[in-house]
Amino acid sequence: MPARWLIRRLLLVSYTVLVVSLLVFGITQVLPADAAVALLGENATPEALAAIRLRLGLNDPAWLQYLHWLGAALGGDFGTSMRTGQSVAPMMLVALSRSLLLAGFALVLMLCIAVPLGIWAALRQGKAADMVSGMISYVGVSLPEFVTATLLVICFADRLQWLPATGYIPPGEDFAGSMIRLVLPVVTVSLMMIAHVARMVRSEMIDVLHTDYIRAARLKGLSGQRVLLRHALPNALLPVITIVALDVGYLLGGIIVVEEIFAIPGIGRQLIIAINTRDLPAIQAGAMIMALTYAVANTIADMAYAALDRRIRYE
Repeated sequence: MPARWLIRRLLLVSYTVLVVSLLVFGITQVLPADAAVALLGENATPEALAAIRLRLGLNDPAWLQYLHWLGAALGGDFGTSMRTGQSVAPMMLVALSRSLLLAGFALVLMLCIAVPLGIWAALRQGKAADMVSGMISYVGVSLPEFVTATLLVICFADRLQWLPATGYIPPGEDFAGSMIRLVLPVVTVSLMMIAHVARMVRSEMIDVLHTDYIRAARLKGLSGQRVLLRHALPNALLPVITIVALDVGYLLGGIIVVEEIFAIPGIGRQLIIAINTRDLPAIQAGAMIMALTYAVANTIADMAYAALDRRIRYE
């Protein structure tokens, strides 16, 4: 991997995070919330409000407040939550770890099902297997997460009583219980991703299998399995990497409904609570952490491109 490209990517990530920090700080500045009132309560005296505004620098110009906030954020200090009175950074990082646990299992399940399903459909193009795969994909894309989650809860938690309906247990407290409670939310999140990734793999695999270099590999006498796994699959997976990188952003920001239904205190749910309670430091920290995670995921996706296709040169 060229060092020059890595440096450029890190600079791009830094620039992206800087722009996001400007947007996040600007948006939170115009929200109808007074940090001093939120901290001291509506019954606080004008003198106490003036003192807290002076101590927090709320009377400073917006640009100076932004520089102070950015400097503290770069050091890992996002301030104190107006809702709980606790430090924001540890609270949001714990919530992020819960969301990443859910997202990680969902990604693994999605890849284990979607890639073989897409290959299977491509190798049987136009046949019954292809139509069945397509129907599964269309159903998965059509059903919103809250509908899928509700159906799974009714079927497996209410009727069959195989799995608990809601609740979250940290893996450190009860690993088996934690994994059991993650089954339904992981399946819910995975279904939609399985649908569109399987269709993407099918489409790309069909295109790759009709290229000249695949025909040449077959004429050289290579086995069908070797042609498929060594030559066709890596090239078919290149566009899928982009989709998976985009799915990381969806998993962190788009599974709020799933976290609400299954009572998982992830970062999406914490961000919604912060918005509802006008907890400005928590809003800023949640948005910045999600943006940074998304930027890192896209950088890893670009690195995976180079690993799968050595013809790619970033210089």
